[in-house]
Amino acid sequence: MNLRHAALPLLVAFALPAVAAPAQAASRGLQPRDLATLDRYSSPALSPDGRLLVLAKRVVDFDANKASNSLWIENLVARDAAPPVRLTPEGWNVNSPAFAPDGKTVYFLSGKSGSSQLYAIAAEGGKPRQLTDFALDVEGYQISPDGEQVAFNVAAFVDCGSDLACSKEKLDAREKSPETGVVFDRMFVRHWDAWNDGRLNRVFVADLPDGKAPVNEATAIATDVIGDVPSRPFGDSSEYTWAPDGQSLVLSARQANAGEPWSTNFDLYRVAADGASPSRNLTADNEAWDTGAVFSDDGNTLYYRAMQRPGFEADRLRLMALNLASGERRAIAPDWDRSAGSIAVSDDGETLYVTAQDTGEHPLFAVHVDSGGVTEIVGDGSIGSVQLQNGTLAFTRDSLVSGAQVFVGGINGAPERAITPSASEMLPEVGFGEFEQFSFKGWNNDTVHGYVVKPWNYEEGKQYPVAFLIHGGPQGSFGNGWSYRWNPQTYAGQGYAVVMIDFHGSVGYGQAFTDAISQHWGDRPLEDLQKGWEAAQDQYAFLDGGNACALGASYGGYMVNWIAGNWHTPSSGAWKCLVNHDGVFDTRMMGFVTEELWFTEWENGGTPWEVPENYEAFNPSRHVAEWRVPMLVVHGQQDFRIPVSQGLGAFTALQRQGIESKFLYFPDENHWVLKPHNSVQWHETVNGWLEQHLGQ
Repeated sequence: MNLRHAALPLLVAFALPAVAAPAQAASRGLQPRDLATLDRYSSPALSPDGRLLVLAKRVVDFDANKASNSLWIENLVARDAAPPVRLTPEGWNVNSPAFAPDGKTVYFLSGKSGSSQLYAIAAEGGKPRQLTDFALDVEGYQISPDGEQVAFNVAAFVDCGSDLACSKEKLDAREKSPETGVVFDRMFVRHWDAWNDGRLNRVFVADLPDGKAPVNEATAIATDVIGDVPSRPFGDSSEYTWAPDGQSLVLSARQANAGEPWSTNFDLYRVAADGASPSRNLTADNEAWDTGAVFSDDGNTLYYRAMQRPGFEADRLRLMALNLASGERRAIAPDWDRSAGSIAVSDDGETLYVTAQDTGEHPLFAVHVDSGGVTEIVGDGSIGSVQLQNGTLAFTRDSLVSGAQVFVGGINGAPERAITPSASEMLPEVGFGEFEQFSFKGWNNDTVHGYVVKPWNYEEGKQYPVAFLIHGGPQGSFGNGWSYRWNPQTYAGQGYAVVMIDFHGSVGYGQAFTDAISQHWGDRPLEDLQKGWEAAQDQYAFLDGGNACALGASYGGYMVNWIAGNWHTPSSGAWKCLVNHDGVFDTRMMGFVTEELWFTEWENGGTPWEVPENYEAFNPSRHVAEWRVPMLVVHGQQDFRIPVSQGLGAFTALQRQGIESKFLYFPDENHWVLKPHNSVQWHETVNGWLEQHLGQ
């Protein structure tokens, strides 16, 4: 059946704009509202035969200050070149698409009923059907290989077992109680942006309904594994997976006990799909992080990713193969000095398709299971959401000039084909700054890389003020990728040049390079930033080095605080202004008030009372007497990673000394600024600060 023609009467009214847009001369640069309202494409899902592709499209209603998602479908073998057509009806906000094993049905989550539940719709279109009606929100799911069951995760009370209504009753009773005090007897009192309400993310299994009535009962599995599955705050349903025979699942979990806030010991557990106990710990011998399990088609081998060093969240994730019959395990490509992302197994089982950060980009690699040979097969930006079915590859790619596009092709001789439009096709009047990667000799005479981005209206022979961006993590990267929060094109759009340095500690340059920052937050990366700034000015004459501001968030905000007291010329300073977003101000206090203690304890070599000298060695608060440069401080009240008191401390130091400063406070944002109007306000405040001090 030709899906496009068969479904035409129902679906054609909602067709996406064509990917190819008429070329026209750019009349302006990228503006904050462009970034906040740009359509976003994600979540590609392939039918088992590789012939159909479903994807999610996010659209912002700026006036309402909210976004909604819809699903779109593409027949990849249709002869015409028409774009995808809308699958879910208008007025539905949906997410997490997946095909049924027979390819005839598409599953998704939606809050249409008042809570997040599982729905299904025919791949040919039609009216969605509600499949679950649980007392709690379904937050993620995995369909069983035979399509008869669903494993799903909800936040529930452990002592309620399989009774989901019990958890809802407890929450309702708490809401109605006149008492508001909460007693805690262990840590993770709060995490990321939420206070602990006593629930854990738990996995349940339910039979999918045969008739019209949705299912409302399920069985809790892995009841002897007391931990969040998926992990918080960023885990998802990829952290559990069905065995091919549908009789069991493997999930990744860390025990929720008193030591959880300083542990990175995630293990893989094999659990029965019918809830029978006990579970089997497959990786008990490794006290570091094990995650991302994927079965071979025959169910005999489990591929996964593993770290080696307990307590270190940025250790290299190695590819592993576990023989489930013998228990024998081995590293695949043990000498490949990159940290593996999610795993997709080829149809013949001989190749793993894996993404990894690599020298300022995030390509897709093919890793041969037996030989360990590694080949880059899809690059040019940042690759994600890799899907592989019946020889068809689908993935997303973003870059410094476009948000994520969905592509198919790239393997088995199939050319890459864009399914969704690029940023320039959606905004044909906007000019994007050209970019280039450069390198120089940094700390220890190592080669260090960076990127420079030209202003959107660049003219040969002119000089431009500079936004010097410092990435967070610190085990992160500012490379060839798109961001909806820290996007260099928003500065290029204001007429500034941009410089970004992947200092020691950054990922994608080998594990030793990443390791180099631990216990050296203020010296090695600062040397890289200083040498990189000098090298950029030497290599690019259009940079006006005397007219620049330094900006950063999280660790980047820490580095801005550190720069304020440690990077000067004797007269006016190296920078015209600084921007510190959610930055660490007092490293000693950070060791007590952050939630994920493994991070500060690894980075400083112990607790604040065991090694106080390490916490004080690079503590910005000790150098505030040397602060001179005007600083904009930004912080969110719901940021529990780096609490708001850190931002207030920096602002107090500035104000008390009479240094020009402003404090932008968001009562409803976490470590990031996510709401559309707040995002625009953030960008306009930062841009106004730069304009005040740099011009343009």
